[in-house]
Amino acid sequence: MVRQEGNRLVIEEGLTRVYIECWGESSLRVRMTAEPEMDKNDWALCERVEEVTPVITFTEVDVTDPWYKGDEWKKYHQTGTVATLTNGKITAEVSPEGWIRFLNQRGEVLTEEYWRNRNRINRYCVPLRVDARELKPVMGSCDYELTARFEAYDDEKIFGMGQYQEKHLDKKGATLELAQRNSQASVPFYVSSRGYGFLWNNPAIGTATFGTNKTEWYAKRTKKLDYFITAGDTPAEIELHYSAAAGRTPMMPEFGLGYWQCKLRYRTQEEILAVAREHKRRGLPMDAIVVDFFHWTMQGDFKFEKRDWPDPDAMVKELKDMGIETVVSVWPTVDERSENFWEMNGKGYLVHSDRGNGLHMTWMGNTVFYDATHPGARKFVWEKCKENYYKKGIRICWLDEAEPEYGPYDFDNTRYYIGPALQCSNIYPAMYAKGFYDGLKESGEKEIMSLVRCAWAGSQKYGVLTWSGDIYSSFRAMQEQLQAGLNMGMAGIPWWTSDIGGFVGGNIEDEDFRELLVRWFAWGAFCPVFRMHGERSPWYEREQEFIDNVRQLTSGQDNEVWSFGEDNYEILKKYLFVRENMRPYIRECMRAASETGAPVMRPLFFDFPEDKKCWETEDVYMFGPDVLVAPVMELGARERTLYLPKGAEWKDAVSGNLYEGGRTVTVDAPLSVIPVFVRDGKDIKIF
Repeated sequence: MVRQEGNRLVIEEGLTRVYIECWGESSLRVRMTAEPEMDKNDWALCERVEEVTPVITFTEVDVTDPWYKGDEWKKYHQTGTVATLTNGKITAEVSPEGWIRFLNQRGEVLTEEYWRNRNRINRYCVPLRVDARELKPVMGSCDYELTARFEAYDDEKIFGMGQYQEKHLDKKGATLELAQRNSQASVPFYVSSRGYGFLWNNPAIGTATFGTNKTEWYAKRTKKLDYFITAGDTPAEIELHYSAAAGRTPMMPEFGLGYWQCKLRYRTQEEILAVAREHKRRGLPMDAIVVDFFHWTMQGDFKFEKRDWPDPDAMVKELKDMGIETVVSVWPTVDERSENFWEMNGKGYLVHSDRGNGLHMTWMGNTVFYDATHPGARKFVWEKCKENYYKKGIRICWLDEAEPEYGPYDFDNTRYYIGPALQCSNIYPAMYAKGFYDGLKESGEKEIMSLVRCAWAGSQKYGVLTWSGDIYSSFRAMQEQLQAGLNMGMAGIPWWTSDIGGFVGGNIEDEDFRELLVRWFAWGAFCPVFRMHGERSPWYEREQEFIDNVRQLTSGQDNEVWSFGEDNYEILKKYLFVRENMRPYIRECMRAASETGAPVMRPLFFDFPEDKKCWETEDVYMFGPDVLVAPVMELGARERTLYLPKGAEWKDAVSGNLYEGGRTVTVDAPLSVIPVFVRDGKDIKIF
């Protein structure tokens, strides 16, 4: 039975109830529960959206079985009710048996539930007894196993869903794990080529399958079905609607527009300062430099140790005087020997294990993750970081291990303040960032950014700059990062970066690696954030393995622009100034991201939705609305073939040659050149 309840539709099916209601412009939220009351968690949908009064209709339709004729038809005649709820460009239509489909303003089907029951036979049906929505009680618990099924379409392409280490931009045909891992960020929002956006508003561990026969969402443990769907004539309009409901990124701080220097790891205060001084001596730009992990006394102490970092205040001041922001690494790990361990444990601020010894990571110490879902734990960690970092002038933290990185990922053994990990684990990175966002905001900061190794839906509103984790140093990995960055943008996370050159596996004396690094560095200049990082081999030997019973971590090889040969240095130097040339343009791209949710780095179809070829192009992208970038991602390649979208003329930023859009071109790409094109008529200084 379907009925109207205020401004929403309610479908009642035995013990379950389904609510369909407006959730901002041309957007709907659909929830289902088998509980007496609906779960109150809004998860990613915590922004206040404009209240909308929908148009709701009920239409009586004939549902008589088609074999009845004449007098029999009169005898067995039955009617049912079709209910519709319309909000702008989207309509939810509910059939007499409770089957839901979604239509745009032209009456075209966007998507519809996968319904395989023989309740009515005057339309296509099969006797499989497969429901579109299932909440199955989990025996011995108060949770449910959830499956939601939708029809599949041969013409549909799927973009977004976050960051997965794979080569395809289009996620149609993929099965994606809904779980956070090192280098994997599950952000369950996608944009469809059929003209809608869809958010799976559920942080439970599960899977999403975009099959050729059906689309299926699965959550292992949950309390409810909850999703958001929005319609728009363009991908930009869809992102606008979604970001209004899930939150928009703040305006990018000015220091975020330039170059970030980082390596695993600067071991001492003097090393950091020496690198910064050398940059300035050479006249090279630098906006931020990173103090990586194990600068601390103990994991969970959240403070500098004194031997190698004797005067952080003076270090931060000198860097600031050079115009360089200090970024400091913070891990959520708390060593059992930490000065904060027993207080945090006693107050319930640590993630709990349901069985076993309760250790979550044993690298460089026996550690437990702090519980970022606990408001008290977030405040506790921020106050420690405020005292030991922020008061020294450090306002950007590198929130590493943000998935968090369990060893192993036994989600069924982990419990948070807000519930068992199977039910809510995916929200952890967003809550980790929220703790620092709230703390910085309360401290009076207006430009807030945190470098975070993971994200979930809504993370963007906490000033999250996501990077793609501990990836391998190879051209294959570079290709995968391009897809990761584009899909993160389409999933609503506009601030993204990768470790230039890859994180692990790069020998600085290897010529193939040097070529990779040069290509990646040039591409990095055209990513939302331009950041060098990596664990370069061979490693330096430890001077001393233990100091005061604390194991010491050494460092990888040098990772500065002058570390890879003089010829390569000249190329890398060039791209440092390319980034500076583009600052005014990038600043406006960031402003648009903050105001409209538009990703800075996006697939071609975002700006050229009418060009069908743009929906198929995965190796070229737009950097803002007017710059097209074609990274060179093959060893030894010295030319590049690429597609230029219809609807514009394109100027080669290197040669100055002009090309008509709607064609494929091949251009020279020596090691010093990344092919970049500018919309004709746009005055953007690049080279």
